[in-house]
Amino acid sequence: MEQSETKPVFGQLSIISMRGCEEITNKIDWYLKQFRKDYDSCDSYITHIKCPRFGSGEAKCVINETVRGHDVYIICDMFNHGVTYTMYGEENRMSPDDHYQDLKRIIAAISGKARRVTVVMPMLYEGRQHRRTARESLDCAMALQELVNMGVTNIITFDAHDARVQNAIPLSGFDDVQTTYQMIKAISRTVPDISFNKEDTIVISPDEGGMKRAMYYSSVLGLDLGMYYKRRNYSVIIDGKNPIEAHEYLGRDVVGKDVMIIDDMISSGESVLDIGKRLKEQGAKRIFICTAFGLFCNGLAKFDEAYKKGEITKVYTTNLIYRQPALLEREWYCEVDMSKYISLLIDTLNHDDTISNLLVPAQRIKKLLDKINAEKENK
Repeated sequence: MEQSETKPVFGQLSIISMRGCEEITNKIDWYLKQFRKDYDSCDSYITHIKCPRFGSGEAKCVINETVRGHDVYIICDMFNHGVTYTMYGEENRMSPDDHYQDLKRIIAAISGKARRVTVVMPMLYEGRQHRRTARESLDCAMALQELVNMGVTNIITFDAHDARVQNAIPLSGFDDVQTTYQMIKAISRTVPDISFNKEDTIVISPDEGGMKRAMYYSSVLGLDLGMYYKRRNYSVIIDGKNPIEAHEYLGRDVVGKDVMIIDDMISSGESVLDIGKRLKEQGAKRIFICTAFGLFCNGLAKFDEAYKKGEITKVYTTNLIYRQPALLEREWYCEVDMSKYISLLIDTLNHDDTISNLLVPAQRIKKLLDKINAEKENK
């Protein structure tokens, strides 16, 4: 997608990277310079900031360059536990709450001087706490309202756990971007012999909550769809959630087929690993786990074990959030790079153009499948 050389931009572009997002922000900056090299000789669109902390753990934000009149995009990762700070002489990992406070500090330091502030928050802060099931807080809705009240014009997120949380800010911008195209492209590149034919491959949702996401994959790929139903024990709460007692499968036979398990995130991984084990017992051929976000809260040992047993073949997650260094070394892991896609979104929005074509990737997926099929026919 190329922008016109004569088309004006909304405002001078500034990209702010929060701590831990330097790698993907540098990639975004590089792509933007490639997109604009014919009409903009800017050395870098990155605006540098610092969020220093006092010995007590208190912090502030300092912006080192002017953003007056700029179109500002803040790249943030609320789940980067690889970032640390010192408090009372002890090193502490940054929690989602710590990152969120730093985000608000950055917005406060901008002081309303920017023409527009957009927050690119790939995995929504408190996104799993999107609805009330008892007397409990609605953290995600409160965070969205707080950001808007501070002057944020638009929030861009990816594969939201439940996009209906945007109802908390109905008069403000909220874009829920899919990772489907990049995920399919990554699978076709790393597994050249995969067949996107319903006789050979099936799409599985690990629970009823993810059915809409899995339905989109099955529709654009023309594959059959199955689902696992989670039977939970609602009388017990462990680690903030009701434990799963069993998975029940609903769908077509998986014998001899490749399986794509589609979900928004891997937290502990217990659910998808149990499903992978059950699918192998049912006769599935290869099992590919596709999720936007890989948290791996309980470590990688169980995934290593499942890989050795053949219960999983590949795990795909994006580079939208922090990936622990050990994960990148795993043979079963494949990273899906989203930096070019974010660059396109930012470039298009900065020119005040519509991003509708970028948000709905059906046509690009069709072209990709046609290309894959043509390459296979020529072999």
